[in-house]
Amino acid sequence: MNKKGRQAAEMKNRKRKWLLYFCIVGILSLSGCGSTTQENHVQSTGSVPIEEMKAEADIFAMDTYMKIIAYGAEADKAVEAAEQEVKRLDTLLSPESAYGEVGQINANGEGKCADDTAYLWERSLQLYEDTEGVFNVMLYPIIEAWGFITKEYTVPSEETLTELLPLTDMKKVAYDAEKKEIKFMQDGMKIGFGGIAKGYTSARIMEIFQDYDVESAMVNLGGNVQVKGKKTDGTDWGVAIRDPKNEENVLGVVQVADQAVITSGGYERYFEQNGITYHHILDPSTGKPAHHGLASVTIVSTDGTLADGLSTSLFVMGREKAEEYWKRNADKFQTILVTDDGELYITEGLADIFTSQEKEVHIIKK
Repeated sequence: MNKKGRQAAEMKNRKRKWLLYFCIVGILSLSGCGSTTQENHVQSTGSVPIEEMKAEADIFAMDTYMKIIAYGAEADKAVEAAEQEVKRLDTLLSPESAYGEVGQINANGEGKCADDTAYLWERSLQLYEDTEGVFNVMLYPIIEAWGFITKEYTVPSEETLTELLPLTDMKKVAYDAEKKEIKFMQDGMKIGFGGIAKGYTSARIMEIFQDYDVESAMVNLGGNVQVKGKKTDGTDWGVAIRDPKNEENVLGVVQVADQAVITSGGYERYFEQNGITYHHILDPSTGKPAHHGLASVTIVSTDGTLADGLSTSLFVMGREKAEEYWKRNADKFQTILVTDDGELYITEGLADIFTSQEKEVHIIKK
C-alpha cells in the first residue's frame, strides 16, 4: 500500500474509533447513567424548554474529529463562534503551517508570540518544571524522526536519538515574558503543542460558551471531553473511560459537571515493526516510547489545559510516580490509572462519581 493509501486507511480507522467513542459518550450523556437519581430540573427560556435550544457541529481539526454540543438561547451563535475558534487555533498552533505562528517560529528559530502562544508556552514551561522535565513541548524533532507526523513510521537509530535529544532541552529556549518573544538557542529546535493544545482549545470553548450564556454543553475533541454545567435534565454528564486493550469495552463511567475528562494512552497512535509495537507517547529522557507500566491515564479537572498536559505526563511517569505527583497536587486534579496488566486505580476524589462494572477499583488515598 502506498503512502496515500496508508494515510487514507489510518484516517478511516481513526474516524471509526472516534465515532465509537463518541457514541458511547453520547449514549451515556443522554441516558443519564449513574447511581444517583435526580428530579427533572429542565430549565427554560419563556415557553421553550432548554433541551430544544440545541446547536451542534462536527469538525475535523488538529488531526482529529471533534463534536460540539451546546444548549441555550444563543446556542447557534455560541457553536459557530466555537467552531471558528477551533479553526483559528488549529492554524495558529500548527508546528508546520507557514500561515501559523508556531510554524513560523519553528521555521525562523524565533518570533513574537500572540497571547495564545505565549500562554501555552508559559503553561508548558511551568509543567516542565513541575514534572521535572517529563512534560516537554520541544520533543517535536524526535516525534518527526519516528514518523508520527508524516505517518512514514520508522525506528530511529541510537545515533539519531543521541543527536536529536539536545534539541529538546526547554532550557535552551530564551523567552521574554514581557515582550512575549521567543528564541531557540540551537538550530533545529521546534515547538509542538500537541500534548496540550486540545485541552487549551476545549477550555477556550468553555469561555466562549460563558460569553453566550450557554447553560449546558459538551465538547469532544477526539476523545478529550469537557463539559459545561449539567445536562438539561439536571444530572451530571456521564463520560466513559474506554478499555485500552479493547476499544469496544468501557472500563467505567465518571459523572462530572464543569470538568474536563482527558485520556492519554499508547493505543491512540502507534505502529508495529518486526513484531514490536511503538506508540507515540515519548519519554523525554530517552526519546523512545514510554513503557513504565501504564496503559492509559485519565485526568479529571476544571482546567482543560492542565488535564491535557498531565494525562501525557503521568503516563510517562508510571503508576508510583504518578500517584506521588497527584498527592502533591490533589487540589488541582483527580486521575484514573489503568496498568498494563489491567489493574484499575482511581484517586479518592473520584470514589463517589466513578463506577465500573468490569474491574475491581483500587482507591489511591493521600
